[in-house]
Amino acid sequence: MNQHMQFRVGVGQNSHRFLPPESTKPCVIGGLIFEDVPGLSADSDGDVAYHAICNAITSLTGVPILEGIANDLCLKDGITDSQVYLEKALESLGMQKITHVALTFEGKRPNISARSLEMRQKIASVMHLDLSQVGITATSGSGLTDVGCGDGVHCLCILTVVN
Repeated sequence: MNQHMQFRVGVGQNSHRFLPPESTKPCVIGGLIFEDVPGLSADSDGDVAYHAICNAITSLTGVPILEGIANDLCLKDGITDSQVYLEKALESLGMQKITHVALTFEGKRPNISARSLEMRQKIASVMHLDLSQVGITATSGSGLTDVGCGDGVHCLCILTVVN
């Protein structure tokens, strides 16, 4: 291995509860709209996948994406699309190159596994990665937590980079 090559790992997570069923806000996860569930409670679109990736990048760079940049974009400028936040987070990586992003979801609903390939494709496109660099797993949570009972969705992200 090149002595100057340094691998680093970032970890991020995010969770949001579902809005009441009568809400008209769409449920956005991994840049995809899930029509079979209500939207997620958040100032933004509540995309737990993109937020978890942003938090993983923050753990690598120290740049407060969600608590800083995204809050400003959302609350001051009205930008609620989490893809914009993710693009800002990617800029903060500078010369670090992402080698892999792994996402694992917990929640009784929606069925992430049924759309995992589509989600991998969307995330790979947004992050300028090869499809093989994006992994997604999902578990129902077996009713053990609030998200496992269907109250919301949780996402954990592990991101590896090389300088």
